Amino acid sequence: MSRTARVERVTKETNVLVELDLDGTGRAEISTGIGFYDHMLHQIARHGGFDLTVRTVGDLEIDAHHTMEDTALALGAAFDQALGDKAGIRRYGSATVPMDEVLVRAAVDLSGRPYVVHDEPVLAPYIGPVYPTSMTRHIFESFGQAARITLHVDVLRAARPGGHPDAHHVVEAQFKAVSRALREATAVDPRSAGVIPSTKGAL
Repeated sequence: MSRTARVERVTKETNVLVELDLDGTGRAEISTGIGFYDHMLHQIARHGGFDLTVRTVGDLEIDAHHTMEDTALALGAAFDQALGDKAGIRRYGSATVPMDEVLVRAAVDLSGRPYVVHDEPVLAPYIGPVYPTSMTRHIFESFGQAARITLHVDVLRAARPGGHPDAHHVVEAQFKAVSRALREATAVDPRSAGVIPSTKGAL
């Protein structure tokens, strides 16, 4: 069965198209107008093993908020759509990812219940000219809400002794950890024989 989705989100602030194949090879075509955000969405595809297309045109003349939020909402909706009734999946996934001095842990439950916990240190306000680091939490919250998942992201270590956190490394390690956790959780479990992984019979 094909586990794919196509989601369009059009508002007065943004126009977003997301296409997703959960059983892809990591191919990505990403364009949001925010270079570092594009780089992070490439991590979702590559480390998740998903084929992902994202095309967003937003009101960047105001700021990056609407573009980033609406893209995350559309991406979450695409995951929810592609997973269908979730029969036969592993449901849970976790990953601990190092990136030089940074260490991040992510855990996900494709529960049908949106709940996001996010913990990171105070970072420099921007990465590159456009990406506000304060938006990382909101991206994961928006994604988790639309995907209807439980997601925990914890930065366990962020800097060398006596140093300051490298915002690029801290945020990128988070996206990589979430990607690997999603890869595990969305994988088909050969032992489940198509059964929905819940005693309730529904997720």
